[in-house]
Amino acid sequence: MLTICQIPVIHLHLKQDIFPHFISHLATMINRRILAKIAQFLSIFLLTICFSTTIKAADGAAIFAGNCASCHAVHKDATGPALAGVEERWGGRKDLYVWINNWEEAYNQGIPQAVAVKNKWKTAMNKFNYSKAEIDAVLDYIKSVKPPVAAVAGSADAANREADNSLLYGILTLILGIIALTLLYVNSNLRKMTDDKEGNLTPEPIPFYRNKTYLLLFALVAFIGGGFNIAKSATNLGRNKGYQPEQPIFYSHKVHAGLNQINCLYCHAGAQEGKQATIPSVNVCMNCHQNIKEYGGEPKLVREDGTEVNGTAEIKKLYEYAGFTGAPGEVWNGATAKATAIPWVKIHNLPDHVYFNHSQHVKVGQVACQKCHGEIQGVLGEVKQHSDLSMGWCINCHRETGVQFSSKDSTGKVTGNGFYEQYTKLHEQVRNGDKKATVESIGGTECQKCHY
Repeated sequence: MLTICQIPVIHLHLKQDIFPHFISHLATMINRRILAKIAQFLSIFLLTICFSTTIKAADGAAIFAGNCASCHAVHKDATGPALAGVEERWGGRKDLYVWINNWEEAYNQGIPQAVAVKNKWKTAMNKFNYSKAEIDAVLDYIKSVKPPVAAVAGSADAANREADNSLLYGILTLILGIIALTLLYVNSNLRKMTDDKEGNLTPEPIPFYRNKTYLLLFALVAFIGGGFNIAKSATNLGRNKGYQPEQPIFYSHKVHAGLNQINCLYCHAGAQEGKQATIPSVNVCMNCHQNIKEYGGEPKLVREDGTEVNGTAEIKKLYEYAGFTGAPGEVWNGATAKATAIPWVKIHNLPDHVYFNHSQHVKVGQVACQKCHGEIQGVLGEVKQHSDLSMGWCINCHRETGVQFSSKDSTGKVTGNGFYEQYTKLHEQVRNGDKKATVESIGGTECQKCHY
């Protein structure tokens, strides 16, 4: 039996031996549990951030490419103003939400920046129906685009191409995925150590490369990713976006359509009156170049790889096709000259089962050339295919492009567009505000419009 005097001694002994061991064990257990939770949280957090950032950037880039790039560039003016710094100019995103979806409403509200942009550019913008999340994605994408490298002779970046971050996002996704798997493996080991310390014996954790759950997850990701790439590659068969063949004569649209302000229809007369836009004949070229025999050198002409082009030498190539020497006093007569056709390489090719009429778009629909061909007047070198010309791209345009019920004649006077006079019911619905008149509303997405 313990005496009263022995109790404090035993209490002191317990305090010195058992309590510190208990505290140490408890602290170790808590630390391991905390580490395990932190590892699990970090793995989920990193995966979420990785995929959400990639998806958001991709969505913004896709929306921009499909609906904005035909009229806007990020770091240079095009049909519309450059979009870099747009949030700073507009004082935030609040007014931009209104402007992007309905520019007329923003203009009628008297939003200062909306009035300033409309008065300066005098170009009507398409109306959209984007959510705030979609507009945010586009604005975030615009902020992410870095300024292009300045074009210099001999530089591969002479065309000021904007950076594509798809590869970077893919590499970051792979790295973060590996980190997440490592943290999950560490989490499993820490949990086993904690259980062993508590006396709950558990089998050794299976390495992730032998774990059936991880292998199944990897197989699913590989299957989905592989299937997506195969489907995407299949749908892209026959599409030639970015196709830029070398032409027999170096021709710069920036010099002709941009610097010298030659109207597109002067060379491509068929675009307003017929199905084909037509390629200009030697006769059309010689109307000007029988007198313009040398290139002044500004701006400098460079190819895609940055090599400089001698403009005067290219004019001499035209003379060879025209049968013209360019000697002083020589007069070129297209009717008697022994000219041969210039073998221009066709760039834009639609499948044989697709019908497309230039005049229906240019004259009736009043679609600007830049809508399909990009900022053609700003192209420094040879032309390339700007849009993929896919069925989805055309349908989206038909869903968003408004019907031009009025047009301007040669004097600039606004008149009714006779092509649409038969749509009396649609006219009435638009006047009453019951319907927005888009190309889709007049059958622009019906199969037989393009396939018959």
